[in-house]
Amino acid sequence: MDKDEIKSVLEAILFVWSEPISVKELSKALAVDVKNINNVLEEMINEYNFGKRGLQIIKMNDHYQLSTRPEHYSYIQKLVEPKQNKGLTQAALETLAIIAYKQPITKIEIEEIRGVKCDKAISTLQEKNLIEEQGRLEKIGRPIIYGTTLSFLKTFGLKSIEDLPDISEFKLLTQETNDIKHIFTKG
Repeated sequence: MDKDEIKSVLEAILFVWSEPISVKELSKALAVDVKNINNVLEEMINEYNFGKRGLQIIKMNDHYQLSTRPEHYSYIQKLVEPKQNKGLTQAALETLAIIAYKQPITKIEIEEIRGVKCDKAISTLQEKNLIEEQGRLEKIGRPIIYGTTLSFLKTFGLKSIEDLPDISEFKLLTQETNDIKHIFTKG
């Protein structure tokens, strides 16, 4: 199979699959080695970006997905009836941040960090497919360990969990905010 045919088949699979698909699965489906699939997909990503096409191929860990460009959202939204989609509560956002930075992590560990129960937040995050159970610890009670999903990466525009901002940046922001508050309260 030549490169143009591989591109054509990959584009068709990404179009109909609609969910992120791993390089290994693509390699198996096309009977082409993983390295070659990765190279062709990277070339396709560059072609889509260079041509400023309405679609793009996004990479998340070793998974790829065909999607629309974010800058076209307002046009697409006009055609699609908006569904009621509640955002995340402050508790759910805090829980998600803890899981993202500390994964894999148990519910008990999350609750120790937050200082409150987090059953509802974990349930909400699982319903929205932002976190998932990633197994159980081999200790008394065999507690469930949680981690983020590919959907989390997609939702937040990350290629991998390593793309999360360094936690120290938030401490600096907090320090700057405290410094500003201090300046205004000196009076």
